[in-house]
Amino acid sequence: MERRDRLANLGFFAAAAIVWVLVGLVITTRDPVADPGAGFIGAALIGLAMALTLVPLLWLAIFSRHRMIAYRGDWLRAIRRSAWVGIVVAVLIVLRIQGLLELPIALFMMALAVIAEATLSAER
Repeated sequence: MERRDRLANLGFFAAAAIVWVLVGLVITTRDPVADPGAGFIGAALIGLAMALTLVPLLWLAIFSRHRMIAYRGDWLRAIRRSAWVGIVVAVLIVLRIQGLLELPIALFMMALAVIAEATLSAER
């Protein structure tokens, strides 16, 4: 692992920590029942925090799977996969706030994200 990879991992973790603090502030200070916009802000922040937290973890998983060799495209793959997770989490939270979340919808969204990522990650 090179120095730039370590710094990138630490940078993503630091950004995730800042966003998690913002999530805590929104959750403790704003009521989604009284302020409908608070639910959407909270959902976006939680999705972003999840994505930022997962980027270094997914990159480390890919790095260890490749026997400690960093290949071109590993960072892009980790960012893309964590973005899928962040988007799905944010949409599921918004659906839950609106009272529209049901198990078939959640399973369909997760399956859609998995299939889309499998299509984008296919070896050519």
